[in-house]
Amino acid sequence: MTFELGTLVIASLAYLLVLFLIAYAAERGRIPSRITQHPLAYALALGVYATSWSYFGSVGYASQHGFRYLAIYLGATLSCLLVPVLWRPLLELTRQLQLTSLADLFAFRYPGQATGTAVTLALLAGTLPYLALQVRAVVESARVLSPSASATTLGLGFCATTLVFSVLFGARYVTPRERHEGLALAIAFESLVKLVALVLVSAWAVVSVFGGPGGLQAWLDTHPEALRAMQQPAREQSWAPMLVISCAAAFLIPRQYHVAFTESPERDTLSTATWAFPLLLLLMNMAVPLVLWSGSALGLPGPADFHVLAVPAARGAPALAMLAFLGGISASSAMVIVTTLAMAPMCLTHLVLPLGYARSPGNLYRRLLWARRVLIAAIILAGYGFYVHLDRRAAGLVDLGLVAFVGVAQFIPGLLGLLFWPRATRVGFLSGLGAGTTVWALLLLVPLWSGLGLPPWARELEALLGFTPGEPWSFVTFTSLTLNALAFLGLSLATRPSPEEAEAARLCAREAPSLAAGSVTAGSPDEFRRQLSPVLGPQAATAELDRALRELGMTEGERRPAELRRLRDQIERNLSGLLGPVLARLAVSEALQVDPRARTALAEQLRFVEERLRDARGMTGPVRELEAVRRYLQRILEELPVGACALGPDQDVVIWNEALERLSGLRSEEVRGQTLARLPEPWGGLLASFASGPDAGAETQVRLEGRERILRLHRSLASPSEAAQEESEQLQGAVLLVEDLTERKAMDARLAHQDRLASVGRVAAGVAHEIGNPLTAITSVAQNLRYEEDPEEIRERVQLILQQARRIDAIVRALVTFSHAGVTGGSNVPVTRVPLAPLLTEAAQLSRLGRKDADVRCVSHCPEGLEVVGNTQRLEQVFVNLITNAIDASPRGGQVELFAEEAGEQVRVRVVDQGHGIPPELAQRIFEPFFTTKQPGEGTGLGLALVSSIVREHGGSLEVDSQPGAGTTFTVTLPKALDRRAAG
Repeated sequence: MTFELGTLVIASLAYLLVLFLIAYAAERGRIPSRITQHPLAYALALGVYATSWSYFGSVGYASQHGFRYLAIYLGATLSCLLVPVLWRPLLELTRQLQLTSLADLFAFRYPGQATGTAVTLALLAGTLPYLALQVRAVVESARVLSPSASATTLGLGFCATTLVFSVLFGARYVTPRERHEGLALAIAFESLVKLVALVLVSAWAVVSVFGGPGGLQAWLDTHPEALRAMQQPAREQSWAPMLVISCAAAFLIPRQYHVAFTESPERDTLSTATWAFPLLLLLMNMAVPLVLWSGSALGLPGPADFHVLAVPAARGAPALAMLAFLGGISASSAMVIVTTLAMAPMCLTHLVLPLGYARSPGNLYRRLLWARRVLIAAIILAGYGFYVHLDRRAAGLVDLGLVAFVGVAQFIPGLLGLLFWPRATRVGFLSGLGAGTTVWALLLLVPLWSGLGLPPWARELEALLGFTPGEPWSFVTFTSLTLNALAFLGLSLATRPSPEEAEAARLCAREAPSLAAGSVTAGSPDEFRRQLSPVLGPQAATAELDRALRELGMTEGERRPAELRRLRDQIERNLSGLLGPVLARLAVSEALQVDPRARTALAEQLRFVEERLRDARGMTGPVRELEAVRRYLQRILEELPVGACALGPDQDVVIWNEALERLSGLRSEEVRGQTLARLPEPWGGLLASFASGPDAGAETQVRLEGRERILRLHRSLASPSEAAQEESEQLQGAVLLVEDLTERKAMDARLAHQDRLASVGRVAAGVAHEIGNPLTAITSVAQNLRYEEDPEEIRERVQLILQQARRIDAIVRALVTFSHAGVTGGSNVPVTRVPLAPLLTEAAQLSRLGRKDADVRCVSHCPEGLEVVGNTQRLEQVFVNLITNAIDASPRGGQVELFAEEAGEQVRVRVVDQGHGIPPELAQRIFEPFFTTKQPGEGTGLGLALVSSIVREHGGSLEVDSQPGAGTTFTVTLPKALDRRAAG
């Protein structure tokens, strides 16, 4: 049974048109995102791994090597087990750094144009045999159904068709850095078509050829050599080389890297792919032996590569034969389209743009788009040229695929170094890649044209090493990878990584960036635009800046150095997806220069660590415990009732907690990363001067929201550990605590006033008695004065009246002064020079007035001229409280003595009573608020607590010394007022 060539062409074009309509509908939103981004769609798209090699060639390979054909798919399955250690880190790097190709990835880790160029050329050399394989598969499969068709016509027609659809599928957009949902869904649909076609052909073959599973078993029983031919090679020959190269190819060949990482959905789909992708391969490969045995039973002539088509054609099933043919078209076209879409940007980035194409005049985006289209055509035509010059005696389709797989395997050492060995260098990578690729090209690539196979010396070495003759890829895999790894390791150890390589290694290993990374010299996003315009052009500069601002959620008014550095890095990452990492770094370094003397803000280091821990998946053991501790400590810090501000080495704000947000009105997002000096007033000047000042604690008064507030500042320097000192001796930060004392000061003032009013109440009775005596004297003298006529007597009696009046005035003035409300919260306490002797005398007098019935004398031993620094009113309250307590504790007829003496730059005042002393169990509690040993109604319990607070405010101290039965001594130490001349 045969088909007309026109029928095959029409069917192929119709099928490809259906694919395009699927892609178009997905990108227009006609197909919901729950389908386009479904994990199973992603797993099916990974089925692009199964090309015409798998669809056609596996049957031919199984006819020669038995069940060893499964090694190619078992290797891909094994690679899925490496998702946590290989696939997921690569996906994170691809997304974070916008590395759209394998060449971008290696050029970023091993910086330099030579890296990108070498990787691109190596991948291009490995891709051409694979493209030739697809052309050959389409041509030969078409000739199975239409033997009279021209091979040239078929080959050129297939290349022209895939060229058009490649441009329509993925080269309609300016940049490959964004996911093409339509393309991914179309590739997933193609995988489904391949699977359905193979399963239907194999199931139909079992029924049509053997009459069902029972007939197949009977045929195998009568033809044991068929089963033996499948089992014997699997037992006698090594699987290891094919497992290694297929495991690497599952995510390193350009089309797989593109689908697995560049076209990966935003949601996590790798977990589903780890089982769905191997299941897809398993179902496809279950059909291989069934098709092979069906062809053998029918005695089909020619190689077994195309039994999938020949079996239904031979049994007269045109619909199934056409479905099988479209399955082959699906396998080949998917590979060509995705491969060219992956290779064209790579060639543009690492082969064309370095020649200066990006700086040509005109619209940058339009020129890049047309350059990609031209490169797509060039790559497809190069693949056709490789097919034309291919030696017709070359082995089956699988042999061509294995040549490409061995070539891609040369990136294994470099990839492992990229992810796990920061010591790896560019010299080592390029040397290893050069050695391995040279061996591969000489022993596998060149023989595809010459048809001579391995040279004699290579065959001798192959036999010496024990490899099976006739399978050169096993020997070449071992030899090339050995030389590659030795060169990579040896030269990496012999050379030192540059600072640029070391920084790239940090990022690839997901470590924090170094402190020496620097900060941008530009001060605003508008300066970014002006500086990028000469390099990218005004239109591209504006577009890239707006894109980066939008992605980071920044505004045009951003001025923080740390945020501007993030903006610069985001622009570089975005340009990396457009121009490649090498040119992106050059363009951004030229336009947006960095001050190398400035270190990266510590806030950025902590931001990186927090994101790393937050994004970590499946954390176990110490990592999970570390994250739990971090969250716990962060919650404690954020919920502290005191404002906390942590600073980095350059006074950049690392932490700004919620209490400080409420106090200052500044949000943490606005402040974090800023230096203190750049904060709004009054916080900028206040905190900056305190952070660099000599004092570790201070009180200050500031005006906030129209109100005076009293703040207490504390500072603690964060000295580096020994390990940090070895890395950077200047690594030192600080923690500032900001405590709002306004309300507390107001409360203290109110409590002190209430205590004074209580004392005034106690003094009132004594004041009445004390005033009564001079009033009686005044009355008597005034009555007698009207009878006096002698002027001298009159003057004498007037002097007596005035003397008694002054006595009354002094008593009343002392009472009024003591009962005055005094200082309120929110105001500083006025401090002056206070003469101590009159202060103690007046305090003793007021205390005795309040305790007239106690019959206790107060004696002051204070030298004249002794002065302290403080507030007269508050210090008088201190001594009135202490003397009143001493009188209460003294026996009737006892005595309270006051002693004052100098002690260096301080003055020590002792209040000594003759009471029974304080029990030891109560001595530690007498300064607690509301604690009292007096009877109810005789005391508030606030006196000594207020005394202690007032003394501390004055920079002094209060001590108590009491022995049961021997009285009590309270000692107040206050700062001495220095002599004016000495102070001047």
